[in-house]
Amino acid sequence: MPPGRPIRRVRRVRRLGEAIIERGLLGSALLSILTTVAILVILGRNTVDFFAEVSLAQFVLDTQWTPLFADKHYGIWPLLAGTFLTSAIAIGVALPFGLLAAIYLGEFATPRMRAVLKPTLELLAGVPTIVYGYFALVTLTPLLQRIMPGLAGFNALSPGIVMGIMIIPMITSLGEDAISAVPRTLREAAYALGAGKLATVFRVVVPTAMSGIAASLVLAISRAVGETMIVAIAAGQQPRLTLDPREPVETMTAYIVQVAKGDTPTGTLEYRTIFVVAATLFVITFVANVASFRLARRYRGR
Repeated sequence: MPPGRPIRRVRRVRRLGEAIIERGLLGSALLSILTTVAILVILGRNTVDFFAEVSLAQFVLDTQWTPLFADKHYGIWPLLAGTFLTSAIAIGVALPFGLLAAIYLGEFATPRMRAVLKPTLELLAGVPTIVYGYFALVTLTPLLQRIMPGLAGFNALSPGIVMGIMIIPMITSLGEDAISAVPRTLREAAYALGAGKLATVFRVVVPTAMSGIAASLVLAISRAVGETMIVAIAAGQQPRLTLDPREPVETMTAYIVQVAKGDTPTGTLEYRTIFVVAATLFVITFVANVASFRLARRYRGR
């Protein structure tokens, strides 16, 4: 056998393996794109069918959402208000605790302490959301009612707080990664100019890592907006146009769960409401992601 034949055979096998891997990666990318396009087509078709029977003015200007009642109203604002309220409470809880935890893990914790605290904190992300929902309903709500006597049994405050606890690991983990990625030379330059530890962290490290921190915040907001089980169990499923966290509310995801239980006939106008609500939710998350990309690019440019 000529001495060069085994080498050529190895090269052919290697090229064949690389070609298979490339085709597999291309197929995975195309599959994800086709899945996204299929979702958009389904949402768009049912949304168009919905607006063929309900005017856009009624959808945007009406302040009541009662498509499953005898007196039907299709104003999206109660669902938007409930979603905004619970998400705002969640971010108000998760952002300060998550960011401070990320700063501690990235700048102050010892390697041994970081190796223990970070996996322990990330265990919160592995708890099923239905467990969080029943914790909010059975444990946290009665506790809050002792402090706030006017708090209803179903309310926006309790699920919002629990959602904030749930997304703390997301902000902490991604924020800590962004802080750890800041070059050591920037810290040393700040120390050389006479800056202390806190001044270096909050005036050099955190602003430099702001693109990653902003990305983690937007992901956390998207996670809070898209949360289903916690709000479906503990928020009350009562669409109200209110910003009072003591009252029952209904979010967009909770309404989709309510209609998708199977009691609403397929193809009816009431059934199509879940698609128009899902399309609205998609637009909100898409705008948030675009804003996150531009914000991160601006901070990266600075």
